[in-house]
Amino acid sequence: MDFGVYLEFASREGMPQKEVFEESFALVDEVERLGVESLWLSEYHFTVGRSVLSSPISVACAIATRTERVRIGLAVLLLPLANPVRVAEEVATLDHISKGRLEFGIGRGTFPNVHEGFGLAFNESRSRFEEYLQVVLGAWAEDEFSFDGEHFSCQNVRVAPKPYQEPHPPIHIGVTSAESFPIVGTMGYSIIVNPSRVFSLSELKPHIDAYREAWHEAGHLGEGKVGVRIPIYVAETSEKAYSEPRESTLRAAYRLGERVAGYGSHEGTTGDWSAEGNRILDMSYDDWLRDKVVFGTPDEVIEKLDRLKDELTLDQVMYEINYGNQLPYELQTNNLQMINELVVPALA
Repeated sequence: MDFGVYLEFASREGMPQKEVFEESFALVDEVERLGVESLWLSEYHFTVGRSVLSSPISVACAIATRTERVRIGLAVLLLPLANPVRVAEEVATLDHISKGRLEFGIGRGTFPNVHEGFGLAFNESRSRFEEYLQVVLGAWAEDEFSFDGEHFSCQNVRVAPKPYQEPHPPIHIGVTSAESFPIVGTMGYSIIVNPSRVFSLSELKPHIDAYREAWHEAGHLGEGKVGVRIPIYVAETSEKAYSEPRESTLRAAYRLGERVAGYGSHEGTTGDWSAEGNRILDMSYDDWLRDKVVFGTPDEVIEKLDRLKDELTLDQVMYEINYGNQLPYELQTNNLQMINELVVPALA
């Protein structure tokens, strides 16, 4: 099983933005020093006080120039928000700058306000995503490319550069809802699962099974790769693992529950967002520890991850080291070090 760290370029309350960048790049340096296999960047918009990572391709380029080994993943680039020809150019450029270390993770975007902030209708997000992915792949594959779709058209474009990796960087698609699993399985791409809004970790198995079944029914060879984004916190004692991330985790849970519940009647959402949000808000910290995160001593974390690996047939874990964004830098780096020195070697 592969392990990669998931970074949000996160801001603690009241932290100046320049310090967020400085601290986050220091974490990147630690990731490289510790030999972490991969580093994954989110994309956030309009989240003042939470994250400064609104331009993940730019940040990934900076990371590529200050590292030599770690693979650099986008998790995920919000494809419906961008011009797909521009994405093809910029992602191929990043692939060259990183000398083929890029993992191309893409998604629709979970929350309506992000799309509306760019003047786009949220209920068009899936159709835009599927169409724009066709454009990106076509622009990479063909010397001269034309496309005429519902949302985008171009004629006789000649994109340069083409990707460093042939035929292109590995593609991963983010999923957060039940209906997305078989859709992506049919498409034949790896998945990155963020279970926080809808699922507990123990509820993922039937959906992953549906993804793999759709993969095989579509005639794809091999097995689809399944990665799950999981907050992990490792400490020297069970007491520290319980108490140190508590405030930050509860902040994340409340923030998520309020945001999800607030879109209960919004056009374009699927599922019952009001029920999903209220379910999150009704969960205690102990519920969260049982169902959503993996916190504990090294042995406790190894045991739970090993069980999840077998139950869910996981290929990859993308772990968050600062869930809720409020952990001091020293606790983040201690967590990162303990994961990579004491947990990963037992499971990789």
